Order: sequence, then structure tokens, then C-alpha cells
Amino acid sequence: MILVFGSTGQVATELAGVAGSRRLLCLGRAQADLSDPAACAAAIMHHRPRAVINAAAYTAVDRAETEEPLAHTINARAPAAMAQACARAGVPFLHVSTDYVFGGQGTTPHLPGAPTAPLNAYGRTKLAGEEGIRAAGGAHMILRTSWVFSAHGGNFVITMLRLSQTRDALSVVDDQIGGPTPASGIADALLRISDAMLDGHHGGTHHYTGAPDASWADFARETFAQAGKTVSVTGISTAQYPTPAPRPLNSRLDCASLKDSFDISQPSWRGALTDVLKALT
Repeated sequence: MILVFGSTGQVATELAGVAGSRRLLCLGRAQADLSDPAACAAAIMHHRPRAVINAAAYTAVDRAETEEPLAHTINARAPAAMAQACARAGVPFLHVSTDYVFGGQGTTPHLPGAPTAPLNAYGRTKLAGEEGIRAAGGAHMILRTSWVFSAHGGNFVITMLRLSQTRDALSVVDDQIGGPTPASGIADALLRISDAMLDGHHGGTHHYTGAPDASWADFARETFAQAGKTVSVTGISTAQYPTPAPRPLNSRLDCASLKDSFDISQPSWRGALTDVLKALT
């Protein structure tokens, strides 16, 4: 059995859909609240899984600027406690992290071992989580991703579709570049990696994003085109759209090591978008 922290988020929802013959036990907030790290560790010791996937996180990027202690507990202390419990139990721990651990300078895709320099509270808490997981000393996999979308929860695609109901023109940031990533792809990658780690693979830190890289404005235009919405998109700079939490301009992630280590390729985000829009209609 694979124990999953999270049950209603984008990745956790998709995990249940792509599990196949694997048995998953998904714990929601009522069963394991990440604001109580000790309870999360206790759940691992109680259920005695073969592997653990943490698909839960504090993801309210702007709100984290004023709730950093809570975000730190959920994104850093809880994953560290999970990783410590997994190390004691001798089972692999898989964790989803983010492009926001990087400062976003330049235009070159960030390698997994590139220097980190988060610009905001959310990024700082996610980086602290990574550090706590590595310090636990057990078999682990940190999978960094970016710009997650699906037919579930709150994400950019659903927001654009909602806005298209009342707007025929939008201004969208076009100087932040990254890889829109389907949650279904992340879920499939996590399960394939867990299989490999149960067979003895060492894990590590790797990147997984959709391809090709695009701007938010590109992403919006493709969403409207595929959905048959007549909405004009004007590209604007990040400076013209200020937010409480600074965003990195370069969210490109180099995913070559994941292909080399696990034979997992980057998905086409445009193809995945087609599937998501079908699911929403």
C-alpha cells in the first residue's frame, strides 16, 4: 500500500485516477492535518505503507506573505517529520516541490543542483521542506514542478475559463516563462518513481514540467483557442501586474535527469490541456 498525504488537491485527485493495480490510501486533512507534523509522522508509523507520497501543501502563494509561520509548518516541518518517519520505517518518501525555490534569473533552464534563492515566503518554506527531507537521511525523491493545471481545484486554466464568461479581453503577464504541467502527468510520474524506488532506485532531486516552455499569456491564448472562446489577450510585464509575493521571471526547469534516471519524458502541455478541457465540458 502507498500512503498519500492529500486527497482533494490536484495531484492527489489524479493519483487516485492513475493508480491502476496499486493500492493507495489517501489521507485528507481530517485524517492527517499537515499543521500537526507529529500526527503526520504517527500516521506513517500506524499504517506501515510500502511507500509514502506527500501530495499536500500550503500553496496560497500571496497569502503566505502574511502567513509564513503556518506555511512553514505545512511545507517544511510536516514533510521533514514524514521523511524522518519514513527513514525510521525504511520506506521511500516522495515529495512534490516547486520552481519557486529558484530566484528566476537568466533564461537557462534550472538544473536540479542549481543554486536556490527563493523570492517569496512560499518558496522559502518549500525550500526548507526540501532541506528537511534530505536531512532525514532516508530514501527520498523530491520532484520539482511548475504551473500545475487540471480539471480539479483552483488553477490557471479554470480561472481563465471563468473570466472568459464575462470578459472578451484580458491582460496577462508575458515575461514569466515556465512549463505548464498537467497534474495527471505528475501523478503518473510519482507512481512510476515509487515503483522504481521500491525496486531499489536511490531517488534524489529531479524536475518534471510540461513542454514547451511558455509565458502565462501563451498559456491563456492556447486555453481560449482550444476552448473556442473569443478572448483577446494582451501581454503585459510582471511590473504591470504587481502581487504581494514576487514571482520569478525564469521558471524554466531542466528535466533531463528525470528522463535519464527514470525514462520519464516531459508531457506536451497543449495535449494535456485538450484532455482537461474535454473533462470540463
